[in-house]
Amino acid sequence: MFFFHFDPLYLVLMLVIMVISGGVQLYLQSTFRKWSKVRNASGLNGLSVGQQLFARTSLTTIPLQRVSGTLTDHYDPGNNVVRLSEPIANQPSVAAMAVTAHELGHVQQYQAGSALIGMRSFLLPAIQFSPTISYFAIFMGLIFNLTGLIWIGILFFSAMVLFSILTLPVEFDASRRGMQLLREANLLESEQDARGAQQMLTAAGLTYLAAAVTSVLQLLYLVSLARRS
Repeated sequence: MFFFHFDPLYLVLMLVIMVISGGVQLYLQSTFRKWSKVRNASGLNGLSVGQQLFARTSLTTIPLQRVSGTLTDHYDPGNNVVRLSEPIANQPSVAAMAVTAHELGHVQQYQAGSALIGMRSFLLPAIQFSPTISYFAIFMGLIFNLTGLIWIGILFFSAMVLFSILTLPVEFDASRRGMQLLREANLLESEQDARGAQQMLTAAGLTYLAAAVTSVLQLLYLVSLARRS
């Protein structure tokens, strides 16, 4: 949003967003460092945790793959595969157990036909082109003083905000399902495992909460900008 230079309100907004996002990321990284050094009681790395969850629960087995990077773990519904980053896939840590369970929580959502997933998937095609249209419309509206065009940009930006908000219950539900899967498979063999897994999932969830909050703040700023134009 480079076109908001010289606006004091925008500078304040950016400062608030940096504080929120930076604080949450620091907490996530700190939590991950802590629990990635703690061995889980089962002695299973992420790939083995995933295999055990498939074997001991009602989940239908799908492929598990390694990917490079750290905290790049995700479920790819298009290819129906769970990809685990190297530290998660290879290390028998509490963090590996928690992250793997979370991703398999997403798998369970799709296999169970979760309504939350359905709503978010419905918005996905619009999200692919909303940013470009939104920023272009707002930029052109500001240059040519066309308030109507700014509101069109805000409308498309609102779709991104809605997607971010819908992501929250999806992610929290995946974490809840992940913890249930671990218990069902009897992989939480110690209180430390349960406590660490919950802390990891809470820290990860906060990143999505921060993203939703910052997107709402940006939307409110855009609305104020349109009203001032």
